[in-house]
Amino acid sequence: MNVVAIFDIGKTNKKVFLFNENYQIVWEKSVNLPETVDEDGFPCEDIEALTNWIVYRLAEMQALKEYFLKAINFSTYGASFVYVDESGKVLTPLYNYLKEYPEALQKEFYGKYKGEEKFAVKTASPVLGSLNSGMQIYRLKNEKPEVFEKVKYCLHLPQYLSSLLTKQYFADITSIGCHTNLWNFKKMKYHKWLTKEGILEKIPPLHFAEDVIQLPESGIAVGVGLHDSSSAIIPYTINFTEPFVLLSTGTWSISLNPFNNSPLTFEELQNDCLCYIQYNEKPVKAARLFSGNEHEVQTKKLASHFGVPIDTYKEVIYDKEIIAYLRDLTFNKQAETVNKYKILKEFPFEKRNLNDYKNYEIAYHKLMLDIITQQILSTKLVTYNSPVKKIFVDGGFSKNTIFMNLLAEAFPKMEVYAASMAQASALGAALAIHKNWNPKPIQNDLIDLKFYKH
Repeated sequence: MNVVAIFDIGKTNKKVFLFNENYQIVWEKSVNLPETVDEDGFPCEDIEALTNWIVYRLAEMQALKEYFLKAINFSTYGASFVYVDESGKVLTPLYNYLKEYPEALQKEFYGKYKGEEKFAVKTASPVLGSLNSGMQIYRLKNEKPEVFEKVKYCLHLPQYLSSLLTKQYFADITSIGCHTNLWNFKKMKYHKWLTKEGILEKIPPLHFAEDVIQLPESGIAVGVGLHDSSSAIIPYTINFTEPFVLLSTGTWSISLNPFNNSPLTFEELQNDCLCYIQYNEKPVKAARLFSGNEHEVQTKKLASHFGVPIDTYKEVIYDKEIIAYLRDLTFNKQAETVNKYKILKEFPFEKRNLNDYKNYEIAYHKLMLDIITQQILSTKLVTYNSPVKKIFVDGGFSKNTIFMNLLAEAFPKMEVYAASMAQASALGAALAIHKNWNPKPIQNDLIDLKFYKH
């Protein structure tokens, strides 16, 4: 059986899948690798352990008699650079994008390059410190010039993993184009600060995500890898041609609109709107909300307050009457009028008094009402003035009937669907290189949809 192997590297879970020609998963393995620390004692990915795991799994897959490995690709989390020297040796730890960025250095950078507002609008990158991966290179250059000198290439994580097999070095537009401070979205080329700082020469040439590098001995086709958020949207853009928004939910809820190419405003950037670039080089407008994380924090609080198991919320189903009762309650108290952008920054449920709710079910409905209030504002940031008629929700909240019903009610002019598909970002990375390994046409039933009436 012909298969493609996809390494799907998340911050917590590292997975590898074999997909057959119909894009069904026929084999999979996963691992949680312990983190190491950088020279400041800050936790970070253990790049050596990750490399060893990939090499081990590859050997294992090639030894499987029932599968014929035709191609390999990578989908990984973004905002992470690996610095290699002339011989491909890794020069630094894989610094964590959650690491605090030195305030003085950040101030100096934006002072040099026309200030935060102008720079953020040009690069479609909110000011996010280390999460703007270009800022990590700037920091290395300023804090460790002797290491920076030795750097031959700055590689985003997917391209580094690909280079382990191909011994060739490339950049990829999905990694370069996601809130990195590297790309000028107005001119669709690298921002000129990279040339001024002597960084551009250390970024390898761009490689098309659809094209592959053939390994000489085995003939296996290897992709250059993709940023996971951009990879996850590929199955949708392949299956649906009518304009849609994908609401991808996990720790972050990200509304992705591939049909909105209006330039970002500074106001949108301040409210966690940004642009990604798809593998076909088209921009996607996106808005992020930390709501999966908030749901996790608050459901723990609820469980402890009501003395029930932590995952009790999984048994709570949407109840129209409870929603009506809660809305009535709010109305009688006095309508909660708050600046809409303030709602996006603060989670209303944090301030609720749990004694106001007589049981867990009512309190949980209130939590979901608060989360959906934020979600509506966040999603509207990317649907405004665009021709979208459908919203697809995938990930954790797509299985939550309260979330789905309230979302459908909030967008009465759109069709709202819960979408389920095994491993969207891994599947996207397999589909990106389809023409290089798979003779069959791509089926149009890769995604299961459940429609929610409003």
